[in-house]
Amino acid sequence: MISINKLMGFLELNKLGIPTVPLKEFHPDVNLTYDVLWTIRVAVYEGDDLNLPRAVGVNAREALKKGRELYNTYKDKGMIFYYPFFIAEKSGTLEISNSRIIIEAVQGDLWNLVTYGKVDETIIISNEDKYYYKNKEFLTNEEILQIMKHIDLIKFKYRDLLVEGKSVLLEWSFAYNTNNENIPFGNKYLVFYEIRSI
Repeated sequence: MISINKLMGFLELNKLGIPTVPLKEFHPDVNLTYDVLWTIRVAVYEGDDLNLPRAVGVNAREALKKGRELYNTYKDKGMIFYYPFFIAEKSGTLEISNSRIIIEAVQGDLWNLVTYGKVDETIIISNEDKYYYKNKEFLTNEEILQIMKHIDLIKFKYRDLLVEGKSVLLEWSFAYNTNNENIPFGNKYLVFYEIRSI
């Protein structure tokens, strides 16, 4: 039975060719620039990989401290990754199975969906039928198309998982880069930052 855990998901995202965070492996001698905020994440080789410690949207000094702490704790059990922090305008999940596609979306950070259960829009696409729940106008048509244009590639890449009756779940945001004062800059972009099988 094939499955994708958090660690494999981080590595797979970089190989898929879809928009993702510029993820790099953390080592104690890493140098981080001070002009942006940082996110530090842990992924374990095996076992429970939910609710692992992390640091999100912290300055370089805090990120280095937390990264070294996590490295010392997890270096033999997994990997530590880092990437520049971003501010999410809209976030959600994309669930792909053989029989349907489900897009859930929420205002702001994904935390609002996965922790607080808030949902601003749910789109279910099954056998060429499309169903909307909640606010049909929350995601623009352009945003929906940006998310959906990666579905065929994901279905092809993970066809063995889908044949087993599993689904592939991706987490995404429409986001902005941010400086070290948490002020957004640049253009809004779509970014996927987690993929796993369920």
